[in-house]
Amino acid sequence: MDIQALAKAHPDHWSKACAIRTLAMDAIHAANSGHSGMPMGMADVATVLFEKHLKFDASAPDWPDRDRFILSAGHGSMLLYALLHLTGYEDMTLDQVKNFRQMGAITAGHPEYGHAKGIETTTGPLGQGIANAVGFAMAEEIQRAQYGKKIVDHYTYVIAGDGCLMEGVSQEAIGLAGKHELSKLIVFWDNNGITIDGKVEIADKTDQLKRFEASGWSVYECDGHDPEDIDRVIVAAKGSKTPTLIACKTHIGLGSSAQDTPKAHGALTDAQLIADTKAAYGWTHAPFEIPAGVKAAWEAIGSRGAEERAAWEARLAALSGAKQAEFARIYAGDAPKKLSATIKALKKQISDEAPKVATRKSSEMVLEVINPIMSETIGGSADLTGSNNTKTGDLGVFDPENRAGRYVYYGIREHGMAAAMNGMALHGGVRPYGGTFLCFTDYARGSIRLSALMGIPVTYVMTHDSIGLGEDGPTHQPVEHVAMLRATPNMMVFRPADTIETAEAWEIALTAKTTPSVLALSRQGLPTVRLEHKVKNLTAQGAYVLAEAEGKRQAILLATGSEVEIAMKARDLLQAEGIGTRVVSMPCWELFAQQDAAYRKRVLPAGPVRVGIEAGVRFGWDQWLLGERGREAKAGFVGMEGFGASAPADELYTHFGITADAVAEKVKALL
Repeated sequence: MDIQALAKAHPDHWSKACAIRTLAMDAIHAANSGHSGMPMGMADVATVLFEKHLKFDASAPDWPDRDRFILSAGHGSMLLYALLHLTGYEDMTLDQVKNFRQMGAITAGHPEYGHAKGIETTTGPLGQGIANAVGFAMAEEIQRAQYGKKIVDHYTYVIAGDGCLMEGVSQEAIGLAGKHELSKLIVFWDNNGITIDGKVEIADKTDQLKRFEASGWSVYECDGHDPEDIDRVIVAAKGSKTPTLIACKTHIGLGSSAQDTPKAHGALTDAQLIADTKAAYGWTHAPFEIPAGVKAAWEAIGSRGAEERAAWEARLAALSGAKQAEFARIYAGDAPKKLSATIKALKKQISDEAPKVATRKSSEMVLEVINPIMSETIGGSADLTGSNNTKTGDLGVFDPENRAGRYVYYGIREHGMAAAMNGMALHGGVRPYGGTFLCFTDYARGSIRLSALMGIPVTYVMTHDSIGLGEDGPTHQPVEHVAMLRATPNMMVFRPADTIETAEAWEIALTAKTTPSVLALSRQGLPTVRLEHKVKNLTAQGAYVLAEAEGKRQAILLATGSEVEIAMKARDLLQAEGIGTRVVSMPCWELFAQQDAAYRKRVLPAGPVRVGIEAGVRFGWDQWLLGERGREAKAGFVGMEGFGASAPADELYTHFGITADAVAEKVKALL
């Protein structure tokens, strides 16, 4: 690579790109940690993108119609931090850059959503950024159909590396993007041929261009260090009717002695190496020093979009008052005022009619009244629509022929679906929910964890939540999954007992702003257990007394979901023998844990025997059975100890001893 020729041919571009490279080297040297090679290799691509194409205004980072820039290769975080600092984002100060990877700095090791303006999503787990980007692009298409091109019309740009493309979720994502012809999605592949272990060829021989082409993408190649060639392919990509991959041939660790080697994948911290590299660049300035002219040129790039933003604001102001208010509401993440009354009316109807239905069907009943009043809900399923009951008649199907459709057929892509929903939620103006079987949270786990880490209100509709799904057998019967989800910080896991609790769970999920929700729903029919109408959302307390003991209270049965019915039957058996028994429904442990101690003490007083009932493993239950004034000698659990089996649901519950009789016997043994 002839660096001198490049610098001579494009001196203004070269100085701007080198500002990125040197800031990255200096920050990583100061931290003695980080990834130097990618920012050094992709600085030219990023410079051309930001200077000539990206629609943004550094002074208004949350402008809804900005282009989105996603660094999927999050290990190269200093590329993004350098860009944000240079273009004049207020919170990305030079001190923040100097404190890269240090406690309290917004410049974390990988870009984290919410830490700094301009970070559109948390990346680092490879493949997530490119998969999120598909959701960003889908949200843009849907909102453009809803509000018109004058209000919503922007691109999603992504920088991805070899690692992003090797991770399996990337295939789910690119297949989805190709099917839906997401022409506003443009991915730059940092094609440097190097991974941590060595050359890419030691582990992979995939022809990535053919792979993307086969998935319905346009593909282009460019010299990732020639600004004219980079500009040429971006212009071509913007004219494409499909998503686009641009393969940028780059040199990792450009200009250093580690160039084109695995060493450049790590932190280049050797002082002599850094000095030699800067000399090769013709960069004579002190560490962290950016010449005034170069900084001014970058700040001009950062303010270039101000005029376009002002024009957009004028167009928004020209909309009717009602449309402006609706746009502001959905971007604020506020539920419509009608939601509360709608949920209350449904609860009243259900407590009067007392139907016996599976909670997956209950969820559909709730969605049938919610979706018409919330234009921002986008539903979907990973090829299990008829099983998850996630589609309502008013939504319409999202596809290239119907951009206003609000239901997505994700195909058998649980991980890609979850990642796309994260992207939709991050884009703004959208409330995504999607379904699969609870057991397949395993497939979606990486993205579900990031929903919680980022604090975004994605709703996971996870049906077939226990051995109650029956004949499909142990491969499909979740026993540990609810425990795994409950172990995830900042996640609300709902296991509703009936339609009323399901409606309350949906209301909480759709009003949350910083927490994702999982609804674990039954396949089998469940009776309505809440027969007395309550205006108050009892599920919001996490747990509550469903049935009080008659006579002296000797036992408390704690149950969730389909096992609340069993607890109620066990209570009848125990009360018939004069054993006063309270039933506590616990639809959401996380919300119960957030209640004050006085409320928790009223629900779980000291003294009585406690038995937990759930068709899953005991893990986590001891928090309520032994903690909260409980005692080991007076606590028991009725549930699963291993995996399930293939048989009808009723037979399975009997076989595994999850019955009212077994609960009653457990209580009597503990008394």
